[in-house]
Amino acid sequence: MRSHFGRSASAYVNTILVVLTAFPLSKTVSEFRLRNYFSWFFVITILFNGGLIPTYLVVKYTGLLNSILALILPGAVNVFNMLVVMNYMRSLPKELEEAAYIDGAGHIQVLLKVILPVCKPTIATVTLFSFVNHWNSWFDGMIYMNTVDKYPLQSYLQTVIINAESFFRNASNTSSEIANYVKLVNSRTTSAAQLFLAMIPILCVYPFLQRYFTTGLVMGSVKG
Repeated sequence: MRSHFGRSASAYVNTILVVLTAFPLSKTVSEFRLRNYFSWFFVITILFNGGLIPTYLVVKYTGLLNSILALILPGAVNVFNMLVVMNYMRSLPKELEEAAYIDGAGHIQVLLKVILPVCKPTIATVTLFSFVNHWNSWFDGMIYMNTVDKYPLQSYLQTVIINAESFFRNASNTSSEIANYVKLVNSRTTSAAQLFLAMIPILCVYPFLQRYFTTGLVMGSVKG
């Protein structure tokens, strides 16, 4: 299923956009005059939401329906993760950036070669948050995809469970061959298989990022 790739791409797109948004907003007003305006712009999106129907209409009339972009663009910037990264960057010593600017580095070089290496724990944490959030989001695939072959894995497994439960409920009136199959495989077995398949990618990624959790959400870890 091609939309399965969209889930992984969404996590990376989220992380990239969160970093690019958090870096300028971590500056002071004297360094970035419009900082407060943009900060309030993002905070308002947390407090107010257009709802499901307006979001669906936007996706539909922008031509994203039934495409991978429908799984990526609507939630491309996670404001909560952006605030976490922004506060972490704001807690870093200003001397790090000033030394880089004195050496002739530009803003992009400072971000890539100075800020990101120091923010590795926070970046790893929000990346895992984004990955888990998109991985568990089955409802987006159900409403934005019109064909089953484009469903992400979670949406596809959801339809399998629903169809399996319906099949098992009606199995009493079926042939003996199907009845014997029902004895071996019931709805609980199918649900357990779904949960196991859904957990495998997270179980593979989590051990490599778990060590960053302690420092990833705590500000001011750099001491100078």
